Amino acid sequence: MNIQHKAHPWHGIDPGIETPNIVTAYIEIVPADTVKYEIDKASGYLKIDRPQKFSNMIPTLYGFIPQTYCAEQVAEYAALKSGKVVAKGDGDPLDICVLSERSVTHGDIILQAVPIGGFRLLDGGEADDKIIAVMKGDEFYRQWSDVTDCPRSYIDRLKHYFLTYKHLPHEKNVCEITHVYGREEAHEVINRSRADYKKHFMHCNGDA
Repeated sequence: MNIQHKAHPWHGIDPGIETPNIVTAYIEIVPADTVKYEIDKASGYLKIDRPQKFSNMIPTLYGFIPQTYCAEQVAEYAALKSGKVVAKGDGDPLDICVLSERSVTHGDIILQAVPIGGFRLLDGGEADDKIIAVMKGDEFYRQWSDVTDCPRSYIDRLKHYFLTYKHLPHEKNVCEITHVYGREEAHEVINRSRADYKKHFMHCNGDA
């Protein structure tokens, strides 16, 4: 009997032939979620990471681009652009925030997204970029082609979430956003994360 297996969201889903202009995004959490879900790297199942702290809720669909990895090349670019010491990437797939006019009620789905910019976030000195994208074909957000098209208040809301979602009042905040960058730099980060993935993982799948 021919048995079909579910593809691993990180390793088994192709980011798309139009990457970095259009990418496949795997969505882990949506704005309605009161707990933070993330992929279990070993099994590929979605797991509960932790309850959301305080009243923080993600403002957008949030997940990662499959077959990406934040390692040497991503860290090198973050250091070049920020002027800071960035020893390494955070060792996770590249995160992506996807804007959509329509309500999506749950994660563990894939969609097509158009990158328009990103945040250069350093978490404890490690590169942890957040790509900002719009859902392909979205009736409202498709008119935004670069992060400069977004209202400042929207960007500030996203920045506030990422600077506070791990932060407890009695602890020092170790997250820093050094820059908000546009589409061209987002494409470079995506390409570098793809190169980091190929270096660290493609040999495991028997690929060149």
